[in-house]
Amino acid sequence: MLKSMSLFVLAGLCEIGGGYLIWLWFKEDRSIWYGLSGAILLAMYGVVATYQTASFGRVYATYGGIFIILSLLWAWRVDNFKPDRYDIFGALICIAGVLIMFYTPRSGN
Repeated sequence: MLKSMSLFVLAGLCEIGGGYLIWLWFKEDRSIWYGLSGAILLAMYGVVATYQTASFGRVYATYGGIFIILSLLWAWRVDNFKPDRYDIFGALICIAGVLIMFYTPRSGN
């Protein structure tokens, strides 16, 4: 569980960080190097996700929940966004969904 969760977090940081750098380049007129660095990070996100051992569909569906949580944390720490109680409640629902989807034992799998 620790390995797969670490991979999810690493993939999320690559995707969110890459998207953020592209945002800064495009929307805030930063250097082209921001955009190119963001593109590299986004490509790394795609590679990191392949290290998961489950099937593509389950990995990406689970990652969707992780992405929501990481996006809120990123916005809070980097963009000075203050999550409200509904954001936090929604994130808790996502965590529950991720745990059920990815870590519940299944027979025949």
